[in-house]
Amino acid sequence: MYFILELISILILLCYGTLLIALVIGFDSVSIFEEKSQPPTTKFSIIIPFRNEKDNLNNLLKSLVLLNYHKNYFEILMVNDQSTDNSVELIQLFKTQHPNLPIVILENNRKTISPKKDAIKTAIDKAQFEWIISTDADCTVPKNWLNTFNTFILINKPKLIAAPVTYKVSNSFLDQFQLFDFLSLQASTIGGFGLKKPFLCNGANLCYEKSVFNEINGFKDNDKIASGDDIFLLEKIHKKYPKKVHFLKSKEALVYTKPEPSITSLISQRVRWASKTTSVNNSFTKLVGVIVMAMNFLWAAAIVLLVLNLISWHYLFTIITAKFILDFILLQRIFHFYKHRLHFHRFLLNSCCYPFFSMFVIFLSLKKGYRWKNRSFKK
Repeated sequence: MYFILELISILILLCYGTLLIALVIGFDSVSIFEEKSQPPTTKFSIIIPFRNEKDNLNNLLKSLVLLNYHKNYFEILMVNDQSTDNSVELIQLFKTQHPNLPIVILENNRKTISPKKDAIKTAIDKAQFEWIISTDADCTVPKNWLNTFNTFILINKPKLIAAPVTYKVSNSFLDQFQLFDFLSLQASTIGGFGLKKPFLCNGANLCYEKSVFNEINGFKDNDKIASGDDIFLLEKIHKKYPKKVHFLKSKEALVYTKPEPSITSLISQRVRWASKTTSVNNSFTKLVGVIVMAMNFLWAAAIVLLVLNLISWHYLFTIITAKFILDFILLQRIFHFYKHRLHFHRFLLNSCCYPFFSMFVIFLSLKKGYRWKNRSFKK
């Protein structure tokens, strides 16, 4: 029995180690984009779906006012997804106070079970410009956001650009845990792009051509899945244009968002994210998911087996140490790039908690559905 456990553990550790080393190599191979800004030539349609975001809209709108880009070269399409608070009134008031900011408020044209995909499609149908750039209502964007995308587009001629997102956090354990989790996803995202096998991106900072969206029939074939507006687009566009999908590794394009305020909302968010993975067609995505899940299961199972006196401390120490070292090598890169401090004691604490959290989320995601923004969704 012990021999079989040891053999399985070695196999999982080898797979996980190979994956993490590959992602580190991929991360390092994506060059930081620091080209000098070029004059505005690209016109952007900024799409922002919102539902009951009265507490977040003011910060978002203030950041949009500060955009260092000619107002004739972008529009802001804000799509109201059946808000029941005063979000619409707040935007209208802001429009009155800033008449030069090109904001248009649209009502979501619901056609599928996915409100966000419907909202994006509603805005794209109304968009004046070729380049679509999406973000979320709880985000803030940097002043050189559009400038950086414009320069990147002129130099690289892409079809889709994924870009960085991070959290504004406090020192609370919940915030720091979310930062640790989220930045591990961001590091994996960049690593995947560097390996020419992109498998993740974030809709809070995603840019693509309207004509390409229409060419691949948008969200068709994925509109029965409530989440995944970002990775399904990435998957379809990468399949069509494998050399035209890029990651914009620039602090000038870094979008900030808010962590979840409670453990309950965090679990709901992560279940929503996990629920789309079974519908992804990308084999590399599935392979990564299986390897990471196996490693987290091994870590959590080793703790339980030690308590039951079925394995030795030496066995557990080997697993924990190997995972700590591999994770730290990748995470220190993304923390450094985003200018977050990677405190070692927080890293250890979060690393100990994460496998149990991950397995719990996976278990919940196997159920029929989840709740998000006071709505119930099926998988």
